Amino acid sequence: MAPAMALSSTDSFDLTDFVINKGNGVKGLSDLGIKSLPSQYIQPQEALINIIPQKSIPVIDMSNWENDPRVAESVCEAAEKFGFFQLVNHGVPLEVLDGVKDATHRFFGLPAEEKRKFSKELSSTNNIRFGTSFSPDAEKALEWKDYLSLFYVSEEEASVLWPSACRDEVLEYMKKSQVLCTKLMTALMEKLNVKEIDESKESLLMGSKRINLNYYPRCPNPQLTVGVGRHSDVSSLTFLLQDEIGGLYVRINEGKGDEDGWVHVPPIEGSLVINVGDALQILSNGRYKSVEHCVIASGSKNRISIPIFVNPKPNDVIGPLPELIAAGEKPKYKNILYSDYVKHFFRKAHDGKKTVAFAEI
Repeated sequence: MAPAMALSSTDSFDLTDFVINKGNGVKGLSDLGIKSLPSQYIQPQEALINIIPQKSIPVIDMSNWENDPRVAESVCEAAEKFGFFQLVNHGVPLEVLDGVKDATHRFFGLPAEEKRKFSKELSSTNNIRFGTSFSPDAEKALEWKDYLSLFYVSEEEASVLWPSACRDEVLEYMKKSQVLCTKLMTALMEKLNVKEIDESKESLLMGSKRINLNYYPRCPNPQLTVGVGRHSDVSSLTFLLQDEIGGLYVRINEGKGDEDGWVHVPPIEGSLVINVGDALQILSNGRYKSVEHCVIASGSKNRISIPIFVNPKPNDVIGPLPELIAAGEKPKYKNILYSDYVKHFFRKAHDGKKTVAFAEI
């Protein structure tokens, strides 16, 4: 362990060079044993959250999915009311979940020069990106997180280009979660009176996938920063695997006075957290809600999380589904190229749900 050290913006230490250019990330800062948070990571007061204790999102047991229609009904209700829910007995094997968690720790345990091979500057493809924070060039305050982001094109590309430290486990996790994804999407569409997910609908709802391996190292002053700032996802659905540490918070009752606040999503062994993304909110004409969420930093433990973002294909046009408009609903959103929507999201720092306004009529 390196000797503990204090850093400030006045030190000769070049934080940007160490964290970003040399590929050490915030894990590298944490491993130095720093005693205080560098000023670049101190968030403005308004970025910190009001937590509501003793409340959380619905937990749904899927063990009786085939025989009890109320299980699918509860999924649709949670997607409408909360935008977030946890699933247990979902069918993705526990050993697959444990395997991808181990692989995440293995990747982030690699030397900085190994991880840096997958950085924006050195990666052989835009589909693979190792980085830190969310969008350092656009942020006034950086987020306390490192990540590896993998856009899935094909098993062939993944087997050649993805990091060998985590590739097989990540592919297995994506493969095993596909059945669950199709089940959930079919139920959500049936509730909207979309009777069949044909080829074009499949592309629109789940035509592309991205998986992130997120690493949130122990932080010297966790109350001053965030792991991930307030945002909603740009996906159709997100499947999140948490470890046992916790730190994910979801906003509920947005704008309703004293009831507006943030609830913790407690880690449940073997569970998956599902949330509605902006694309599904737009496609469902606002019926299913994407919801703001964030991650707080931990002062005592290193945390990982692994989201699979299930998205439209980049060249798909998203807008309210034709079946909803044909049934007489007035469109709340314009038709927009999905890749334009995503570019808009990544051009700026995390800013709550403001990205959705980009698609509103």
